[in-house]
Amino acid sequence: MQREEIVSCIKRQRKNVPFFDPKKRIAALKKLRANILLLQKDIFAALKADLNKSEVEAYTCEVGMVLCEINYMLKHIKKFSRPKSVRNSFFQFPSKGRIIPCPYGSVLVMSPWNYPFMLSVEPLVDAVAAGNSVVLKPSRYSHNTSLVLERLVAMTFEKDEVMTVSGGREENAFLLEQDFDYIFYTGSTAVGKIVMQKAAEKFTPITLEMGGKSPCIVDSSANIALAAKRIAFGKFLNSGQTCVSPDFIYCDKSVKQQLVEELKKQITLQYTDNALTNENYPKIIGQKQFDKIKTYIDGGKVIFGGEYDEKTLKIQPTLLDSDFDCAEMQCEMFGPVLPIVTYESLDAAIEKINCMSTPLALYLFSQSKENQEKVTRYCKYGGGCINDTIMHIASSELPFGGLKQSGMGAYHGKFGFDTFTHYKSVLDKKTWLDIPVRYQPYDDKKYRLIKRFMK
Repeated sequence: MQREEIVSCIKRQRKNVPFFDPKKRIAALKKLRANILLLQKDIFAALKADLNKSEVEAYTCEVGMVLCEINYMLKHIKKFSRPKSVRNSFFQFPSKGRIIPCPYGSVLVMSPWNYPFMLSVEPLVDAVAAGNSVVLKPSRYSHNTSLVLERLVAMTFEKDEVMTVSGGREENAFLLEQDFDYIFYTGSTAVGKIVMQKAAEKFTPITLEMGGKSPCIVDSSANIALAAKRIAFGKFLNSGQTCVSPDFIYCDKSVKQQLVEELKKQITLQYTDNALTNENYPKIIGQKQFDKIKTYIDGGKVIFGGEYDEKTLKIQPTLLDSDFDCAEMQCEMFGPVLPIVTYESLDAAIEKINCMSTPLALYLFSQSKENQEKVTRYCKYGGGCINDTIMHIASSELPFGGLKQSGMGAYHGKFGFDTFTHYKSVLDKKTWLDIPVRYQPYDDKKYRLIKRFMK
Protein backbone atom coordinates (compact mmCIF):
# COMPACT_ATOMS: atom_id res chain seq x y z
CA MET A 1 0.00 0.00 0.00
CA GLN A 2 1.33 3.44 -0.95
CA ARG A 3 1.98 5.91 1.86
CA GLU A 4 -0.41 8.46 0.39
CA GLU A 5 -3.18 5.86 0.54
CA ILE A 6 -2.34 5.03 4.17
CA VAL A 7 -2.49 8.71 5.19
CA SER A 8 -5.78 9.17 3.35
CA CYS A 9 -7.25 6.07 4.98
CA ILE A 10 -6.23 7.21 8.49
CA LYS A 11 -7.93 10.58 7.86
CA ARG A 12 -11.13 8.83 6.76
CA GLN A 13 -11.00 6.53 9.79
CA ARG A 14 -10.71 9.50 12.16
CA LYS A 15 -13.52 11.36 10.41
CA ASN A 16 -16.10 8.60 10.00
CA VAL A 17 -15.75 6.27 13.05
CA PRO A 18 -17.39 3.33 11.22
CA PHE A 19 -18.16 1.25 14.34
CA PHE A 20 -19.96 3.90 16.39
CA ASP A 21 -23.10 1.72 16.42
CA PRO A 22 -22.69 -1.28 18.80
CA LYS A 23 -24.71 -3.44 16.37
CA LYS A 24 -22.02 -2.92 13.73
CA ARG A 25 -19.33 -3.87 16.24
CA ILE A 26 -21.12 -7.12 17.05
CA ALA A 27 -21.55 -7.96 13.36
CA ALA A 28 -17.88 -7.23 12.68
CA LEU A 29 -16.63 -9.40 15.54
CA LYS A 30 -18.89 -12.28 14.48
CA LYS A 31 -17.46 -12.04 10.97
CA LEU A 32 -13.94 -11.91 12.39
CA ARG A 33 -14.60 -15.04 14.45
CA ALA A 34 -15.96 -16.90 11.44
CA ASN A 35 -12.97 -15.95 9.30
CA ILE A 36 -10.47 -16.96 11.99
CA LEU A 37 -12.06 -20.41 12.05
CA LEU A 38 -12.00 -20.46 8.24
CA LEU A 39 -8.27 -19.62 8.15
CA GLN A 40 -7.36 -21.67 11.21
CA LYS A 41 -5.14 -24.16 9.35
CA ASP A 42 -3.31 -21.33 7.59
CA ILE A 43 -2.73 -19.59 10.93
CA PHE A 44 -1.30 -22.81 12.40
CA ALA A 45 0.97 -23.26 9.36
CA ALA A 46 2.23 -19.67 9.62
CA LEU A 47 3.02 -20.01 13.33
CA LYS A 48 4.82 -23.28 12.59
CA ALA A 49 6.91 -21.58 9.91
CA ASP A 50 7.74 -18.53 12.03
CA LEU A 51 8.30 -20.11 15.45
CA ASN A 52 7.88 -23.88 14.99
CA LYS A 53 4.80 -23.82 17.23
CA SER A 54 2.81 -27.02 17.38
CA GLU A 55 -0.88 -26.89 16.53
CA VAL A 56 -1.79 -27.48 20.17
CA GLU A 57 0.40 -24.60 21.38
CA ALA A 58 -0.75 -22.36 18.51
CA TYR A 59 -4.39 -22.93 19.40
CA THR A 60 -3.98 -22.76 23.18
CA CYS A 61 -1.79 -19.65 23.30
CA GLU A 62 -2.89 -17.77 20.22
CA VAL A 63 -6.10 -18.69 18.36
CA GLY A 64 -8.02 -19.99 21.38
CA MET A 65 -7.26 -16.91 23.47
CA VAL A 66 -8.46 -14.63 20.66
CA LEU A 67 -11.70 -16.60 20.28
CA CYS A 68 -12.31 -16.35 24.04
CA GLU A 69 -11.82 -12.58 23.91
CA ILE A 70 -14.19 -12.24 20.94
CA ASN A 71 -16.86 -14.31 22.68
CA TYR A 72 -16.47 -12.27 25.87
CA MET A 73 -16.91 -9.02 23.98
CA LEU A 74 -19.90 -10.29 22.00
CA LYS A 75 -21.58 -11.13 25.30
CA HIS A 76 -20.89 -7.73 26.89
CA ILE A 77 -20.69 -5.07 24.15
CA LYS A 78 -24.28 -3.85 24.54
CA LYS A 79 -23.90 -3.47 28.29
CA PHE A 80 -20.49 -1.80 28.10
CA SER A 81 -21.68 0.65 25.42
CA ARG A 82 -24.72 1.98 27.28
CA PRO A 83 -24.58 5.51 28.72
CA LYS A 84 -24.69 5.52 32.50
CA SER A 85 -26.76 7.94 34.55
CA VAL A 86 -25.16 9.30 37.70
CA ARG A 87 -26.51 11.17 40.70
CA ASN A 88 -25.59 14.83 41.02
CA SER A 89 -25.22 16.86 44.18
CA PHE A 90 -28.02 19.08 45.41
CA PHE A 91 -25.95 22.07 44.32
CA GLN A 92 -26.46 20.96 40.67
CA PHE A 93 -30.26 20.80 40.99
CA PRO A 94 -32.10 20.53 38.63
CA SER A 95 -29.90 18.47 36.33
CA LYS A 96 -29.10 15.02 35.01
CA GLY A 97 -25.59 13.58 34.72
CA ARG A 98 -24.54 10.98 32.19
CA ILE A 99 -21.31 9.15 31.32
CA ILE A 100 -21.26 8.24 27.63
CA PRO A 101 -18.75 5.62 26.36
CA CYS A 102 -17.29 6.91 23.07
CA PRO A 103 -14.64 5.41 20.78
CA TYR A 104 -11.42 7.36 20.43
CA GLY A 105 -11.47 7.09 16.63
CA SER A 106 -8.52 5.67 14.69
CA VAL A 107 -6.24 3.39 16.72
CA LEU A 108 -2.72 2.26 15.80
CA VAL A 109 -1.98 -1.28 17.08
CA MET A 110 1.71 -2.23 16.88
CA SER A 111 2.30 -5.91 17.65
CA PRO A 112 5.40 -8.08 18.28
CA TRP A 113 6.70 -11.34 16.82
CA ASN A 114 6.61 -13.71 19.82
CA TYR A 115 2.83 -14.25 19.84
CA PRO A 116 2.22 -12.64 16.45
CA PHE A 117 -1.40 -13.68 16.02
CA MET A 118 -2.74 -13.27 19.55
CA LEU A 119 -0.94 -10.01 20.33
CA SER A 120 -2.19 -8.53 17.06
CA VAL A 121 -5.81 -9.66 17.14
CA GLU A 122 -6.67 -9.38 20.85
CA PRO A 123 -6.09 -5.62 21.03
CA LEU A 124 -7.81 -5.30 17.64
CA VAL A 125 -10.85 -7.09 19.09
CA ASP A 126 -10.96 -4.78 22.12
CA ALA A 127 -10.53 -1.69 19.94
CA VAL A 128 -13.37 -2.70 17.57
CA ALA A 129 -15.58 -3.72 20.51
CA ALA A 130 -15.18 -0.17 21.81
CA GLY A 131 -16.12 1.23 18.39
CA ASN A 132 -12.76 2.25 16.95
CA SER A 133 -11.24 1.79 13.53
CA VAL A 134 -7.75 0.25 13.51
CA VAL A 135 -4.46 0.38 11.66
CA LEU A 136 -2.67 -2.87 12.46
CA LYS A 137 1.12 -3.01 12.18
CA PRO A 138 2.38 -6.58 12.74
CA SER A 139 6.06 -7.45 13.14
CA ARG A 140 8.23 -8.08 10.09
CA TYR A 141 10.07 -10.86 11.96
CA SER A 142 6.99 -13.10 12.00
CA HIS A 143 6.56 -12.70 8.24
CA ASN A 144 4.31 -15.71 7.58
CA THR A 145 1.84 -14.81 10.31
CA SER A 146 1.79 -11.19 9.10
CA LEU A 147 0.72 -12.40 5.64
CA VAL A 148 -2.15 -14.40 7.15
CA LEU A 149 -3.17 -11.39 9.26
CA GLU A 150 -3.34 -9.29 6.10
CA ARG A 151 -5.66 -11.87 4.50
CA LEU A 152 -7.82 -12.11 7.61
CA VAL A 153 -8.25 -8.35 7.89
CA ALA A 154 -8.97 -7.95 4.16
CA MET A 155 -11.63 -10.70 4.34
CA THR A 156 -13.30 -9.16 7.39
CA PHE A 157 -13.12 -5.38 7.16
CA GLU A 158 -13.13 -2.48 4.76
CA LYS A 159 -9.89 -0.48 4.80
CA ASP A 160 -11.70 2.46 6.39
CA GLU A 161 -12.55 0.11 9.26
CA VAL A 162 -9.37 -1.92 9.76
CA MET A 163 -6.26 -2.12 7.59
CA THR A 164 -2.83 -3.70 7.96
CA VAL A 165 0.49 -2.07 7.15
CA SER A 166 3.42 -4.44 6.66
CA GLY A 167 7.11 -3.69 6.86
CA GLY A 168 9.87 -2.92 9.37
CA ARG A 169 11.43 0.08 11.06
CA GLU A 170 10.75 2.52 8.23
CA GLU A 171 7.04 1.73 8.27
CA ASN A 172 6.97 1.96 12.08
CA ALA A 173 8.62 5.38 11.95
CA PHE A 174 6.24 6.52 9.21
CA LEU A 175 3.14 5.44 11.14
CA LEU A 176 4.32 7.13 14.33
CA GLU A 177 4.44 10.42 12.43
CA GLN A 178 0.72 10.15 11.60
CA ASP A 179 -2.10 11.61 13.64
CA PHE A 180 -3.86 8.76 15.48
CA ASP A 181 -6.41 9.06 18.26
CA TYR A 182 -4.82 6.25 20.28
CA ILE A 183 -1.69 4.08 20.08
CA PHE A 184 -1.44 0.56 21.49
CA TYR A 185 2.08 -0.88 21.46
CA THR A 186 3.40 -4.29 22.50
CA GLY A 187 7.12 -4.96 22.27
CA SER A 188 10.52 -4.03 23.64
CA THR A 189 11.21 -1.26 26.12
CA ALA A 190 13.67 0.39 23.71
CA VAL A 191 11.04 0.83 20.99
CA GLY A 192 8.43 1.64 23.64
CA LYS A 193 10.43 4.76 24.55
CA ILE A 194 10.31 5.90 20.93
CA VAL A 195 6.56 5.24 20.72
CA MET A 196 5.95 7.22 23.91
CA GLN A 197 8.10 10.10 22.68
CA LYS A 198 6.30 10.29 19.34
CA ALA A 199 2.88 10.04 21.00
CA ALA A 200 3.78 12.88 23.37
CA GLU A 201 4.48 15.20 20.44
CA LYS A 202 0.80 14.97 19.45
CA PHE A 203 -0.61 14.37 22.98
CA THR A 204 -1.87 10.99 21.77
CA PRO A 205 -2.98 8.64 24.57
CA ILE A 206 -1.13 5.33 24.61
CA THR A 207 -0.92 1.88 26.11
CA LEU A 208 2.52 0.29 26.34
CA GLU A 209 2.84 -3.46 26.93
CA MET A 210 6.50 -4.36 27.40
CA GLY A 211 8.35 -6.79 29.67
CA GLY A 212 11.27 -6.97 32.06
CA LYS A 213 12.96 -9.47 34.35
CA SER A 214 9.92 -11.13 35.89
CA PRO A 215 10.98 -12.89 39.12
CA CYS A 216 9.72 -16.26 40.27
CA ILE A 217 10.01 -16.47 44.05
CA VAL A 218 10.06 -19.91 45.65
CA ASP A 219 10.03 -19.91 49.46
CA SER A 220 10.78 -22.72 51.90
CA SER A 221 7.09 -23.62 52.35
CA ALA A 222 6.44 -24.21 48.63
CA ASN A 223 5.30 -27.48 47.12
CA ILE A 224 8.58 -27.91 45.24
CA ALA A 225 7.50 -30.67 42.85
CA LEU A 226 4.41 -28.74 41.71
CA ALA A 227 6.36 -25.49 41.58
CA ALA A 228 8.94 -27.05 39.26
CA LYS A 229 6.21 -28.43 36.99
CA ARG A 230 4.48 -25.08 36.61
CA ILE A 231 7.70 -23.08 36.32
CA ALA A 232 8.98 -25.36 33.55
CA PHE A 233 5.69 -24.92 31.69
CA GLY A 234 5.65 -21.13 32.00
CA LYS A 235 9.33 -20.56 31.34
CA PHE A 236 9.88 -22.81 28.32
CA LEU A 237 6.53 -22.22 26.61
CA ASN A 238 7.30 -20.74 23.18
CA SER A 239 10.96 -21.49 23.95
CA GLY A 240 11.00 -18.78 26.61
CA GLN A 241 9.93 -16.05 24.16
CA THR A 242 7.10 -14.83 26.35
CA CYS A 243 6.99 -11.36 27.90
CA VAL A 244 5.50 -12.75 31.13
CA SER A 245 7.63 -15.88 31.43
CA PRO A 246 9.60 -16.30 34.67
CA ASP A 247 12.86 -14.56 33.79
CA PHE A 248 14.73 -15.88 36.83
CA ILE A 249 14.08 -17.97 39.91
CA TYR A 250 14.65 -16.29 43.26
CA CYS A 251 14.47 -19.11 45.77
CA ASP A 252 15.11 -19.68 49.45
CA LYS A 253 18.64 -21.02 49.84
CA SER A 254 17.37 -24.08 51.72
CA VAL A 255 15.26 -25.40 48.81
CA LYS A 256 17.56 -24.63 45.88
CA GLN A 257 18.98 -28.12 45.35
CA GLN A 258 15.62 -29.83 45.63
CA LEU A 259 14.11 -27.33 43.20
CA VAL A 260 16.91 -27.84 40.68
CA GLU A 261 16.43 -31.62 40.74
CA GLU A 262 12.67 -31.28 40.24
CA LEU A 263 13.17 -28.80 37.40
CA LYS A 264 15.49 -31.27 35.65
CA LYS A 265 12.79 -33.95 35.93
CA GLN A 266 10.06 -31.67 34.61
CA ILE A 267 12.09 -30.37 31.67
CA THR A 268 12.74 -33.96 30.63
CA LEU A 269 9.09 -34.96 31.12
CA GLN A 270 7.62 -31.98 29.27
CA TYR A 271 10.19 -31.52 26.51
CA THR A 272 11.79 -35.01 26.23
CA ASP A 273 15.45 -35.94 26.79
CA ASN A 274 16.51 -33.80 23.85
CA ALA A 275 14.28 -30.81 23.12
CA LEU A 276 16.39 -30.01 20.06
CA THR A 277 14.90 -33.00 18.23
CA ASN A 278 11.37 -32.45 19.60
CA GLU A 279 9.25 -31.40 16.61
CA ASN A 280 6.80 -29.61 18.92
CA TYR A 281 9.45 -27.48 20.64
CA PRO A 282 9.52 -23.91 19.27
CA LYS A 283 12.61 -22.31 17.76
CA ILE A 284 14.13 -18.90 18.37
CA ILE A 285 12.68 -16.28 16.03
CA GLY A 286 15.95 -15.28 14.34
CA GLN A 287 19.74 -15.39 14.30
CA LYS A 288 20.24 -12.15 16.24
CA GLN A 289 18.14 -13.31 19.19
CA PHE A 290 19.68 -16.80 18.99
CA ASP A 291 23.23 -15.39 19.19
CA LYS A 292 22.32 -13.19 22.15
CA ILE A 293 20.92 -16.08 24.19
CA LYS A 294 23.85 -18.31 23.22
CA THR A 295 26.34 -15.85 24.79
CA TYR A 296 24.61 -16.23 28.17
CA ILE A 297 24.91 -20.00 27.95
CA ASP A 298 28.54 -19.96 26.84
CA GLY A 299 29.49 -17.47 29.57
CA GLY A 300 27.29 -18.82 32.34
CA LYS A 301 27.44 -21.64 34.90
CA VAL A 302 25.25 -24.28 33.25
CA ILE A 303 23.73 -26.79 35.67
CA PHE A 304 21.38 -28.38 33.15
CA GLY A 305 20.92 -28.24 29.37
CA GLY A 306 23.03 -25.71 27.52
CA GLU A 307 22.96 -27.33 24.08
CA TYR A 308 21.80 -25.53 20.93
CA ASP A 309 21.47 -26.10 17.19
CA GLU A 310 22.62 -23.32 14.83
CA LYS A 311 20.73 -24.80 11.85
CA THR A 312 17.31 -25.06 13.47
CA LEU A 313 17.75 -22.07 15.84
CA LYS A 314 16.67 -24.25 18.74
CA ILE A 315 18.08 -23.90 22.25
CA GLN A 316 17.61 -26.59 24.86
CA PRO A 317 15.86 -25.58 28.11
CA THR A 318 18.78 -24.50 30.27
CA LEU A 319 19.31 -23.82 33.99
CA LEU A 320 22.08 -21.48 35.15
CA ASP A 321 23.58 -21.12 38.61
CA SER A 322 23.56 -17.35 38.88
CA ASP A 323 23.75 -14.20 41.00
CA PHE A 324 22.82 -10.58 40.42
CA ASP A 325 26.28 -9.68 39.09
CA CYS A 326 26.15 -12.22 36.24
CA ALA A 327 25.62 -11.08 32.64
CA GLU A 328 22.35 -13.00 32.31
CA MET A 329 20.85 -10.97 35.18
CA GLN A 330 21.46 -7.58 33.55
CA CYS A 331 18.66 -7.71 30.98
CA GLU A 332 15.51 -9.62 30.05
CA MET A 333 16.44 -13.11 28.85
CA PHE A 334 13.59 -13.75 26.36
CA GLY A 335 14.71 -17.29 25.66
CA PRO A 336 14.81 -20.79 27.22
CA VAL A 337 17.53 -19.98 29.77
CA LEU A 338 16.55 -19.80 33.44
CA PRO A 339 18.99 -18.29 35.96
CA ILE A 340 18.60 -19.42 39.57
CA VAL A 341 19.46 -16.98 42.37
CA THR A 342 19.06 -17.59 46.12
CA TYR A 343 18.08 -15.40 49.06
CA GLU A 344 18.66 -15.59 52.79
CA SER A 345 15.41 -13.89 53.85
CA LEU A 346 12.17 -13.06 52.03
CA ASP A 347 12.25 -9.46 53.27
CA ALA A 348 15.66 -9.00 51.67
CA ALA A 349 14.35 -10.57 48.44
CA ILE A 350 11.41 -8.16 48.34
CA GLU A 351 13.75 -5.23 48.92
CA LYS A 352 16.02 -6.39 46.08
CA ILE A 353 13.13 -6.86 43.63
CA ASN A 354 11.83 -3.37 44.39
CA CYS A 355 15.28 -1.92 43.61
CA MET A 356 15.17 -3.43 40.10
CA SER A 357 13.22 -2.20 37.09
CA THR A 358 9.53 -2.89 37.63
CA PRO A 359 8.69 -6.25 35.98
CA LEU A 360 5.63 -7.08 33.94
CA ALA A 361 4.95 -10.17 36.06
CA LEU A 362 5.87 -11.76 39.38
CA TYR A 363 5.26 -15.32 40.53
CA LEU A 364 5.29 -16.62 44.07
CA PHE A 365 5.34 -20.27 45.09
CA SER A 366 4.46 -20.46 48.75
CA GLN A 367 1.98 -22.12 51.07
CA SER A 368 2.45 -19.42 53.70
CA LYS A 369 -0.46 -16.97 53.76
CA GLU A 370 1.78 -14.47 55.52
CA ASN A 371 4.37 -14.63 52.74
CA GLN A 372 1.70 -14.49 50.03
CA GLU A 373 0.26 -11.34 51.57
CA LYS A 374 3.70 -9.78 52.05
CA VAL A 375 4.85 -10.32 48.46
CA THR A 376 1.60 -9.28 46.77
CA ARG A 377 1.29 -6.19 48.95
CA TYR A 378 4.86 -4.88 48.92
CA CYS A 379 6.40 -5.97 45.60
CA LYS A 380 5.91 -3.67 42.61
CA TYR A 381 4.92 -5.46 39.37
CA GLY A 382 2.27 -5.51 36.67
CA GLY A 383 0.43 -8.73 37.54
CA GLY A 384 1.13 -12.35 38.35
CA CYS A 385 0.20 -15.59 40.07
CA ILE A 386 0.47 -17.33 43.40
CA ASN A 387 1.55 -20.96 42.93
CA ASP A 388 1.42 -20.78 39.15
CA THR A 389 2.99 -18.97 36.19
CA ILE A 390 1.61 -16.92 33.25
CA MET A 391 -2.00 -18.15 33.62
CA HIS A 392 -3.22 -14.75 34.84
CA ILE A 393 -3.06 -13.48 31.25
CA ALA A 394 -5.63 -16.04 30.09
CA SER A 395 -8.55 -14.46 31.97
CA SER A 396 -10.81 -11.81 30.45
CA GLU A 397 -11.82 -10.87 34.00
CA LEU A 398 -8.29 -9.77 34.98
CA PRO A 399 -6.52 -6.69 33.61
CA PHE A 400 -3.24 -7.44 31.85
CA GLY A 401 -0.65 -4.69 31.82
CA GLY A 402 2.65 -3.43 33.12
CA LEU A 403 3.89 -0.77 35.48
CA LYS A 404 6.58 1.86 34.89
CA GLN A 405 9.41 0.21 32.85
CA SER A 406 7.20 -2.77 31.96
CA GLY A 407 4.45 -0.61 30.52
CA MET A 408 1.36 1.44 31.23
CA GLY A 409 -2.32 0.76 30.80
CA ALA A 410 -4.07 -2.62 30.64
CA TYR A 411 -6.45 -4.64 28.51
CA HIS A 412 -8.46 -7.90 28.29
CA GLY A 413 -12.22 -8.01 28.81
CA LYS A 414 -13.85 -4.91 30.31
CA PHE A 415 -10.39 -3.43 30.89
CA GLY A 416 -9.72 -3.69 27.15
CA PHE A 417 -13.00 -1.97 26.35
CA ASP A 418 -12.12 0.79 28.82
CA THR A 419 -8.65 1.23 27.33
CA PHE A 420 -10.05 2.07 23.90
CA THR A 421 -12.95 4.16 25.22
CA HIS A 422 -13.23 7.82 26.11
CA TYR A 423 -15.85 8.24 28.83
CA LYS A 424 -17.53 11.53 28.00
CA SER A 425 -19.19 13.31 30.91
CA VAL A 426 -22.35 15.30 30.15
CA LEU A 427 -24.29 17.48 32.58
CA ASP A 428 -27.81 18.13 31.28
CA LYS A 429 -29.04 21.22 33.14
CA LYS A 430 -32.77 21.86 33.14
CA THR A 431 -34.27 25.21 32.17
CA TRP A 432 -37.43 25.28 34.29
CA LEU A 433 -35.51 26.53 37.35
CA ASP A 434 -32.36 28.62 37.72
CA ILE A 435 -31.08 28.95 41.28
CA PRO A 436 -29.31 32.33 41.48
CA VAL A 437 -26.91 31.55 44.32
CA ARG A 438 -23.89 31.00 42.01
CA TYR A 439 -24.20 34.34 40.25
CA GLN A 440 -22.59 37.62 41.26
CA PRO A 441 -22.96 39.89 43.08
CA TYR A 442 -22.12 37.73 46.09
CA ASP A 443 -23.25 38.46 49.63
CA ASP A 444 -23.16 36.74 53.03
CA LYS A 445 -26.48 34.97 52.45
CA LYS A 446 -25.28 33.42 49.17
CA TYR A 447 -21.98 32.45 50.77
CA ARG A 448 -23.76 30.66 53.64
CA LEU A 449 -25.90 28.72 51.16
CA ILE A 450 -22.89 27.76 49.05
CA LYS A 451 -21.02 26.49 52.12
CA ARG A 452 -24.11 24.58 53.26
CA PHE A 453 -24.47 22.60 50.04
CA MET A 454 -20.83 22.31 48.93
CA LYS A 455 -19.38 20.02 51.59
